[in-house]
This record gives sequence, C-alpha cells and structure tokens, in this order.
Amino acid sequence: MSPEALAAVHAAAFQWPAPWSARDFRAFLADSTCFVELAHHGMALAGFALFRVAGGEAELLTLAVAPDARRQGHARRLLAQGLEKARRRGAERCFLEVAESNGAALALYRAAGFAEVGRRKGYYRHHGLASMDALVLEASLK
Repeated sequence: MSPEALAAVHAAAFQWPAPWSARDFRAFLADSTCFVELAHHGMALAGFALFRVAGGEAELLTLAVAPDARRQGHARRLLAQGLEKARRRGAERCFLEVAESNGAALALYRAAGFAEVGRRKGYYRHHGLASMDALVLEASLK
C-alpha cells in the first residue's frame, strides 16, 4: 500500500489530532520494526492499523478507518490481526495512546483486553483548542 493512500485514509479519519502525511507513512513503512494491516471495502482501502514491535513490546501507532467504511467491523479485525502478528513477532504486550474523549476507540480497545496504565497530560494539542489528555493503554499478548 502506498504512503499516499495511507495518508488519504488517515486524513479522512482524523482532523484532530492532525493527520499524518505520506512522508510520515513512508518513514514507518521503511522501518523494519513496523508493519501495516489493511482492510478493503471493494477495491478501495477502507482502513489500516500501523504497529511497531521491538524488544518484546508492540505499539499500535495508529488505527484509521475511512468514515464511509465505519461500523462494519474493520477496526476490530485490523486490531485483532495486528495483535496476533505482533505476538508472532515476539511481543508479549502492546501499548497505545488514545484521546480520553474518543469513546468509540476506548470501547474497541477495552473489548480487546486493553486497560489503562497511564495518562499523558495535554498530549494532544491543537491551535485554538484546549489540549486533551491521552490515556495509555496496555494489553497482554501472552
């Protein structure tokens, strides 16, 4: 999948925090510790999950589903497939950060076994808007 396609889905899925660029995705795709799980809706890219695995730990860097492809189980499948691949790559646990106001994502992650282990105060910032805390979540992959 091209960095441009990933950036387009990310931009459709996120206005705040700021979506990542094709350049950002190009760097992740060039990193051997990273991998992407893809979901398609017909021929179109519906969504993706980007993970990094290093030192026995995984991190879900981002999970994005295009607005017109939501509520079809893509996020749940992407997360499950990515966690399984991370486990096969030697990760024993997975971390992620999520905006405290993102109720849909929190429900998804909690249903997948993630629990809050920390909070990053003011992690998400946007010009002209109040900053927002990120919740740090962890799940065991054992």
